[in-house]
Amino acid sequence: MKKQLLISLACLMVMHSVSAQVSDEEYARAHYDKFEYQIPMRDGIKLFAAVYIPKDKTHTYPILMQRTCYSVAPYGVTNFPNRTLGPSPFLMRDGYIFVYEDVRGRWMSEGTFDNMRPNITGNDPRNKTAIDEASDTWDTIDWLIRNIKGNNGRVGMWGISYPGFYTAAGIPDAHPALKASSPQAPISDFFFDDFHHQGAFLQSYLAAFGVFGYQHDKPTAESWYDDKMARFSEEVKDGYDFNLRVGPLKNATTRFHQDNFFWQQVVEHPNYDEFWQKRNLLPHLTGVKHAIMTVGGWYDAEDLYGPLNIYKRIESTSSTYNTIVMGPWSHGDWSREKGYQMVNHIYFGDSISTFYQRNIERKFFNAILKENQQPDLPEAFMFDCGLKQWKQFAQWPPKEIPPVKLYFAEGGKLSLNRPVKSDAVFSYISDPAHPVPYTSQTEGMIFTPRRFMTDDQRQASHRPDVLTFETEPLTDNLTLAGEIAARLKVSMSGTDADFIVKLIDVYPDNEPNDPRNPSNIIMGGYQQLVRHEVFRGRFRNSFEKPEPFQSGQVTDVAFALQDILHTFRKGHRVMIQIHSTWFPYIDRNPQKYVDNIYKANEEDFIKSEIKVYGSSMVEIGGGEKLNTKVEGVKK
Repeated sequence: MKKQLLISLACLMVMHSVSAQVSDEEYARAHYDKFEYQIPMRDGIKLFAAVYIPKDKTHTYPILMQRTCYSVAPYGVTNFPNRTLGPSPFLMRDGYIFVYEDVRGRWMSEGTFDNMRPNITGNDPRNKTAIDEASDTWDTIDWLIRNIKGNNGRVGMWGISYPGFYTAAGIPDAHPALKASSPQAPISDFFFDDFHHQGAFLQSYLAAFGVFGYQHDKPTAESWYDDKMARFSEEVKDGYDFNLRVGPLKNATTRFHQDNFFWQQVVEHPNYDEFWQKRNLLPHLTGVKHAIMTVGGWYDAEDLYGPLNIYKRIESTSSTYNTIVMGPWSHGDWSREKGYQMVNHIYFGDSISTFYQRNIERKFFNAILKENQQPDLPEAFMFDCGLKQWKQFAQWPPKEIPPVKLYFAEGGKLSLNRPVKSDAVFSYISDPAHPVPYTSQTEGMIFTPRRFMTDDQRQASHRPDVLTFETEPLTDNLTLAGEIAARLKVSMSGTDADFIVKLIDVYPDNEPNDPRNPSNIIMGGYQQLVRHEVFRGRFRNSFEKPEPFQSGQVTDVAFALQDILHTFRKGHRVMIQIHSTWFPYIDRNPQKYVDNIYKANEEDFIKSEIKVYGSSMVEIGGGEKLNTKVEGVKK
């Protein structure tokens, strides 16, 4: 009997080992059937959906859906993706009906595509012409619930990046069957996130317009924009040099994007006018009734504004279950496990994405969609990127971590919570012809900059056009958490300027090199970028109605950086850097005020002496929302 038991246990172990070695694609083929449908919308347009249904018919299953502009390929009912179904292998093995849908005007779906299609308040299925992403989501869910056999009547949505926006856009006026939404790295407002940062254009995105600025003639499984992207196919070894040679952005119009509808929209709407305002999703996130889990990465160079502000907006307008997760990831990295988590040169730990998928995301969807109960999760599951460990909070921003004010002092010193001489003046010459590089490493023409988010800032601190202030080595750990407000007093010899403010963790000189870091960089004295933001000074009083500076006149410039949770460890220093170019991540401000920077001429770009005054400061945390809006600013 004992021998039989041992044999049985051995067989179970072998079976478990074999099961663990089965690829996600093999598991999906063995346990799911695939179907394809054209789902009718209320205006008669049909959207293409691939539906994966468990073979086991002894249970009913929730529906977990993603809507995307990036294609639900592979097409064909016999073709399965060479990746997991759903957000993670755990949820695929738990059993769901997975639905992937091409959004309107993309790939195999009919209709016309619109970037960040404006939301129409009040979803009325009887109105056959008032369509938006919320109505398309509602119509899709309604059809699925009525037509897909074996569903339990409960639907969840998830998506990362643009699919994260589609998840968030499905939240307003939601179908009653939609019970759980997880917008992940979602865009919420194109003027403040993704293609822009507070109105400043991300020049690193020049190549991205090929994907988003061309319509297809009819449903297709083949890319219709490859020839448009080919203009960027030349080998670019140095993106800094390449973009300098492009010159003013008006040259990008004639050279790359003359026929691109989205580029033309960006060029013709340089300010936060009605075109952008109606694409802002945040005002529509009110009275939410179903559960929300917003997910983001602290080092997401594309979409950091979106997750933080979507969470805060829903928290302030709705009484629903609403939680946020922020980890030490670049854009979307929580969806894939590499074994260890590094951003550029900085190691954060092992199996962090697996921990999230198994202990946070899985718990959220299973509790709501399978168990019909509230998940046992904290309000805010946040990763402290300095201590390199998860923290849980009852609210975000947290009240229990005290605020800190950083003041700029003479001699390059940074003062903690102690005001310094307000009449001190710090100046630099900003030259658009020789802009500050955004990274210490040579990079080509890249769509999604990632590494620079923890990059070494020593190359910048050595430049005369960068102001650098740092504390003495800390005598104890210092945790900075929550929102950041830069409150600057400035003047300039020109009539316009950008302001880049960076918060930096300076390592001690005896910091050992990490053996997991394949580069040869010396970590002793490393100046790790923790948080940054750019602000286009012309928008200091209104994003809708920009105005020039008066040359030589002292002026207030206040703006928000995105939130942080970072412990500066004992022996480290806190550093602030300020400068006015960061190229080619951010396009160049001519520094002579022009109505439309996208149409500026070469001669409009001038040197300018920028002065920052000692009464300036950076304020971090405190639990209450910081007053970072200047009077008249419209967001």
